Amino acid sequence: MDEASLALNQPPDRHKLVYLTFLLHGIGVLMPWNMFITAMDYFIGYKLSEDYIGFTFPYLPNFMQYLTFASQVPNVLFNWMNIFVQIGGSMTTRVVWSITAGVILFILTVVLAMIDTSSSAYAFFWITMITVVLMNMANGIYQNTIYGMAAKLPPQYTGAVVLGNNISGTFAAIVSLISSLTTDNIRMAAIYYFITALFVLLVCFDTYFALPLNRFYRHFELKAKKQEQTAESGVKERPPYWFIFKKSFPQLANVFLMFFVTLACFPAMNADVQPVSEDFPIQKYFTSITCFITFNLMSMVGSLLPSLFIWPPPKWLWIPVVIRLAYIPFFLLCNYQVKSVDRVLPVLIKNDWVYWIISSTMGLTNGYFSSLAMMYTPRQVEDRHAPMAGMFAAAALITGIFVGILFSFLWPWVISHIG
Repeated sequence: MDEASLALNQPPDRHKLVYLTFLLHGIGVLMPWNMFITAMDYFIGYKLSEDYIGFTFPYLPNFMQYLTFASQVPNVLFNWMNIFVQIGGSMTTRVVWSITAGVILFILTVVLAMIDTSSSAYAFFWITMITVVLMNMANGIYQNTIYGMAAKLPPQYTGAVVLGNNISGTFAAIVSLISSLTTDNIRMAAIYYFITALFVLLVCFDTYFALPLNRFYRHFELKAKKQEQTAESGVKERPPYWFIFKKSFPQLANVFLMFFVTLACFPAMNADVQPVSEDFPIQKYFTSITCFITFNLMSMVGSLLPSLFIWPPPKWLWIPVVIRLAYIPFFLLCNYQVKSVDRVLPVLIKNDWVYWIISSTMGLTNGYFSSLAMMYTPRQVEDRHAPMAGMFAAAALITGIFVGILFSFLWPWVISHIG
């Protein structure tokens, strides 16, 4: 089939190969972060523990905060920079170099896990932080570009990336639970986590090069190029950033607010909600099951639902998105107990089953409505601007995550000063 015919006639996505490729890249985008979080015991309970290094490491109590900032600040900056600055040229170059950087940095992380760092704790800490910064600089470009590429295709392909994000979280939560049940060797468990992330990135790297060979993907690539050439009439112009942002803004606000609410609650608040009843059946694994596995599993289910039905339409999506703000006061009124903080805010939600059910709905609505918002955003502009709108959506997503994480640091103060 020649290019002219291919641009006019849409071939089928045989065996859903393109869909599955974007699903895989959705997994790959979040796998590095998920595996670092899953291996938190390795950093806190092993590499930087007093038993291993022989003294109390001063940065240990706030290690999670340091890791979060080292991860999210460069991720936010490079998501937005990737829109306005032509970093590394074409989308292919950006994806290839981003994944390559991730692979190299994970190899370094595995090596650090294998060697004795007990006599160089400060060096280990700073190498880890620099690794996380560099990894998320690359990941910001990778994530933003993948959403831009998916935006050229029908909406369900953006949904595939969101679904992959949620599968990544579910996979990490299940791996963490299985490892806690089967092994006491924290270091080996962490090595397996990092090697898993490395393997996923290598598969993403390999499958990316198969996309240009696929006729379905090439059809939309050629269609996008033809529209650009028609619009530009041979003159290369900068994308109309403000026009695209303004047209997409209602859905960008939905994307931001969805992830702001989710990250303001999960995992910071949910992970510190303790069971009220001593007879609750999953006392030992309460946090693992009611927080991490429940949220990630329900979010994955939610992101599958748009393939079955789509509601509400773009005009009315803001209503359920705004209603989700109610999750913040709800979880504050659950048995949210933070170590070294004296709670004065009354606990009004005293039923563990009610907490678990509402927590499940947060995961379900996160997966469903975030998928809709991400799918709707590129449709607010002409097809030739859809990739740029998709990149704006990715930047709004990571900004919502970052601001939500910042707000999560307020909740210990709220429960200890209001009441």
